[in-house]
Amino acid sequence: MAASAAHDSATRRIVIENCAIATVDANDTEYASGHIVVAGNRIEFIGAGKAPENLENVVRRIDGTGHLVTPGLVNTHHHFYQWITRGLATDHNLFNWLVALYPTWARIDEQMTYTAAQGSLAAMAKGGVTTAMDHHYVFPKGSGDLSGSIIRAASEMGVRFTLARGSMDRSEKDGGLPPDHAVETLEGALADTEATVKKFHDASFDSMTQVAVAPCSPFSVSTELLKQGAELARRLGVRMHTHGSETVEEEKFCHELFGMGPTDYFESTGWLGEDVWMAHSVHMNDSDIAAFARTKTGVAHCPSSNARLAAGIARVPDMLAAGVPVGLGVDGTASNESGELHTELRNALLINRLNPVHRERALNARQALRLGTYGGAQVLGRADNIGSLEVGKCADLVLWNLNTFLHSSIADPVTALVFGAAAPVTASFVNGKQIVENNRLLFADEDAIAVSTREEAQRLARIAQA
Repeated sequence: MAASAAHDSATRRIVIENCAIATVDANDTEYASGHIVVAGNRIEFIGAGKAPENLENVVRRIDGTGHLVTPGLVNTHHHFYQWITRGLATDHNLFNWLVALYPTWARIDEQMTYTAAQGSLAAMAKGGVTTAMDHHYVFPKGSGDLSGSIIRAASEMGVRFTLARGSMDRSEKDGGLPPDHAVETLEGALADTEATVKKFHDASFDSMTQVAVAPCSPFSVSTELLKQGAELARRLGVRMHTHGSETVEEEKFCHELFGMGPTDYFESTGWLGEDVWMAHSVHMNDSDIAAFARTKTGVAHCPSSNARLAAGIARVPDMLAAGVPVGLGVDGTASNESGELHTELRNALLINRLNPVHRERALNARQALRLGTYGGAQVLGRADNIGSLEVGKCADLVLWNLNTFLHSSIADPVTALVFGAAAPVTASFVNGKQIVENNRLLFADEDAIAVSTREEAQRLARIAQA
């Protein structure tokens, strides 16, 4: 029997029928052939078989035969600006990669960040992402309104968006990795972060833009910036994000500088809690995982980037077993050149099976899909309104085309989506508004983005070499 929610009869409705549905709700409810009714920006009905008869004001009906409908994918970690520095330092570990690229990144400006954001967002939206986030932490002096340019690009693309307003104040002269001219002052970073939150953060149920406080990493920010950043976030009532436990080099850095490992250091600065999520969390011992579980600190798992930079294999099965919230992240496209989140479903499953402890039992297809949907919503603090297909939730959903020869001989649709080739997106809806149709963006010119991102990448390279 279909579940339903009451809406005014004048509400515009979209009906999707004859599709397989994976709701990713608490019971992992699935329908081999079912329907979804979107009323305005909310899910009104969902269930097996045909949609209810005599629905009023139906403006569109979609025959989903051969398709799987899932919640929209939720990206939990990214650096949009890196779209224009892809393909560089391809054989480096994290620290050497950062040293190689920071001098170039320190030359970015507002036009570059806007154009790079368009490229990053386009790749994700075409691949089923309905909620994106960007951890932007490079703010060169005189570079313009970088945060505003990124938010503008997300708004134009039509995706739901979280800006993690990053910052760095520990440069080379202080023992950090960024060049001296690439960092902010402690006071400047805090003041601009607060201003960004107050200008752009929307805490409403169906908010399209939210802001988090996000100092970059233990090796690029001072202890004081972490502590005061945490105090600022909690005073403003927003979430907190940073990089943590990504590499063995980071762990060594923390022990040498702070006399403790990354997790203990973060806890000492106020950076564990249900309002916090960390990127990567690769090198976590049992005590670290227990601390994350105890505090409900979330993790953004970035399997492709972790492999690209040879960081290691995160202990995702152990985290999930302990109750740690885990979502998926593309990470910046200078360490994951594809820029697509739907391929991370497959990569998360496959890479975690290389763990010698769990092997083939590490993750299955439905666990991988949950990481990319509900898990991501949990990590971003939005599980009450996105991340699963349930009546009353925001209408963020994707119709994956499994009619292609690459998928049609796989009987189980979730297995086809996760284990198979990247499936084309027939339709993607955010807040009830369609943003992708037949694998093409509706609110951006993909050919124009190809030209502009190439031009900005070349301009940045010229400036960096000057």
